[in-house]
Parts: sequence; structure tokens; C-alpha cells
Amino acid sequence: MGRIKEWEELTICDNFLFQKVMQNKRLCMWLITKLLGIKVRDIIYPEAEKTMEASPTQKGIRLDVYVVTEDGTIIDIEMQTADKSLGWLPKRTRYYQAMIDLNVLGKGKDYIELKKSFVIFICTFDPFPGNDRKMYTFTNLCHEQDGLELGDETVKIFLNTKGTVGEVDEDIDKFLAYVDGKAAEGKFTQDIAAEVERLKQHNETKVEYMTLMMELKEQRREGFDEGINKGRVDNIVNNVRALVAETGWSTDKAFDVLHVSPEDRMVVMAQL
Repeated sequence: MGRIKEWEELTICDNFLFQKVMQNKRLCMWLITKLLGIKVRDIIYPEAEKTMEASPTQKGIRLDVYVVTEDGTIIDIEMQTADKSLGWLPKRTRYYQAMIDLNVLGKGKDYIELKKSFVIFICTFDPFPGNDRKMYTFTNLCHEQDGLELGDETVKIFLNTKGTVGEVDEDIDKFLAYVDGKAAEGKFTQDIAAEVERLKQHNETKVEYMTLMMELKEQRREGFDEGINKGRVDNIVNNVRALVAETGWSTDKAFDVLHVSPEDRMVVMAQL
């Protein structure tokens, strides 16, 4: 069973700490400006932790960083450290995009009210193995006519901290190196590193993390103590749901942490 990290071990790569750092509006705006090359005068955080679900019976998502610019553009930024290399990450961005659109539209609104949106994944691995690019940007293009975009105003971006191919903003390049474990260089990245250290010294944030981890450990212990034979699948379902709800992890990551077998995953997925 995967080990839950101690507070002192957390880095910018961990969802909990990354989310806290990005709640610093100045740093979040700087990252968006540098990454997208757009002017951002202000952003708002609709919720500290944005959770979305189409209905109570359908799979929901918890977003790491969900912000809206002054012109209504929606930006979702996710830290991703689990490399499955099975094509699941692009489909995850597809699902996130659909949930964002449903959340924006709501009942009684027309689709023309949908806003421009970016789904951005910061990956500590190459999400498209063999290409080795620092950044991959995707929009919907016409196959038959070069340069013709669909114009649905959706953009999906994957950053690769291991990438060596392509040009990105100098500050973004240094930020990716820092996420990859290198020393913080340049003002922006050094400010990010300073915020990480400030948070690591903040007792209330530490207590928040420790409380969350204690709850997860208890849920894990209870689930496995009671789920040896009878009701085993039901207990796995409950534990997966709890992990996803409390941490924002993907279902696959929850399965990995719980060491769920491939056979059980197929059964559990039918009940999620």
C-alpha cells in the first residue's frame, strides 16, 4: 500500500502544496501570464477547492487550481505526477473540459454563453512519450483545411518538466526545472520557492494537511480491516470514493494507492 507523505516531505509537486501556493494571487497571475502570453489584470477563485459533478450519481472531479480572469476566461491548472502512458491523460482533460462547460452553463442558459477555457496539466513526465517537448498545446483543427480552427475556444496544454524540445518563456522554463527538483532560479521561481517555504512553516496549513492525512489513514485501515472477504468490493468502492473526494486524485491513482488488482478494478469501476 502506498505510503502517505509526511508534512516535511511535501514539495511543489504535491497537489496539496501546489494548490496552496497557487492561492497566492500574484504568483498565480504571473504563472498564467507567462504560460499563456496574455495580460491578466485580475483573477477570482470561485471556490478554494472547486468540486464539480454532473449529478449525484455521476463521477465528480476536484480541481487543483480553478480561476476565472476579469474577462470570464476559465483556467484550470493541475499537477500530475502519475505516469500511466496508456493514453488516459488526454481523456481526463476531455472529461474535465466537459465538466467545466456543464458547470458554467447550468440550467436555462444557452451554449453561446460558454466562455473560453484552458485545461493545463503540469506533468513530471512526458505525457506523449518519445516527443520530449516542454509544452504541448492542443486546439480543435480541421483535417481537410490547414489552419482552420473550429473556434470552440477550448485549449488543452500539457507541460513536461522533463522536456528538452521546443521554446517556452524563460520563467516557465525555470519553473519547470524547479518542479523537476532543480534549484530555484529567476525571480518568479524563487518567489514560488519562497512561498513553498513560507507555507511549510505555517502551522495552520500543517495541521490542515495532517488532519486530512489522519482521516485518509483511518478510512484506509477501516476499509481493509472489514473488507477481507464479505463485502470486499463495496469497501474498495467506498475507499476509492473517499480518496478521490478528499484529495482530488484520479480514480487510477486511488486504485494504485489502495493496491487494487486489475480484476477488482473492472468490478469497482462498474459501481463508481
